[in-house]
Amino acid sequence: MDAHALHEAATSLMSAYETRKPIEPLVTSYPEATVEDAYRIQQHVVRHWVEGGDVVRGHKVGLASAAMQRQMGVDQPDYGHLTGTMFHLEHQPIPSGRFLQPRIEPEVAFVLGSALRGPGVTVADAVRAVDFVLPALEIVDSRIRDWRIALVDTIADNASSGGVVLGSRPTALGDVDLRLAGCLLHADGELAATGAGGAVLGSPINALVWLANTVGPLGVTLEPGHVVLPGSMTRAIPVRPGGTVVATIAGLGSVTAVFSEEEAR
Repeated sequence: MDAHALHEAATSLMSAYETRKPIEPLVTSYPEATVEDAYRIQQHVVRHWVEGGDVVRGHKVGLASAAMQRQMGVDQPDYGHLTGTMFHLEHQPIPSGRFLQPRIEPEVAFVLGSALRGPGVTVADAVRAVDFVLPALEIVDSRIRDWRIALVDTIADNASSGGVVLGSRPTALGDVDLRLAGCLLHADGELAATGAGGAVLGSPINALVWLANTVGPLGVTLEPGHVVLPGSMTRAIPVRPGGTVVATIAGLGSVTAVFSEEEAR
């Protein structure tokens, strides 16, 4: 894609955020777009947010499970940015109307105590850099109509990021085996999905290593205090306005997201 097409695609995504009206898949409008183009579009959108006063507070890893990679026809994850305005308080109503087509999924959130900069980051480096972990719920959303996304679409759309709810009980990484940690996801009191940490690249820590080594050559450092979401432990479920979703992760406790009655506009 040339510079004009990249700018045009980024502008259409930014318009979808502002108008709350989804757009057609980018791969339809720009069939020549590559994964590299998609990341450039993502960076353009994030730069626009930062220039408007938002702050990058971390990153998310998507497509971390083998099932999702098979579905998308890829052999590695993707990543997006987490900004300050994406974080919501546990148990406090989240405005449903700020999202277009929200879904929600449970994750382990890494909170970094020291910087990670690839390439060459090992599991030992990643473990040493983690200050603590929290149970988390990620709200995924798509600015692409009806979630008709290809890999280029989701990457350009900031890896389909929407929002984050963090639990409030920190746990030391050494106090839990994230590979074996089971997860129960309840929606409005009903069990909606189950999973375990091993679904995330064998262990969520592997997703942290992948992220550091992927963004490092691009000049990006995972900074102290940054939150990293390594990928979902279960399938994503739809968000209902007025609904309540609770994720319980063995060894980490629970985290609750409450949504307002307001419908998406």
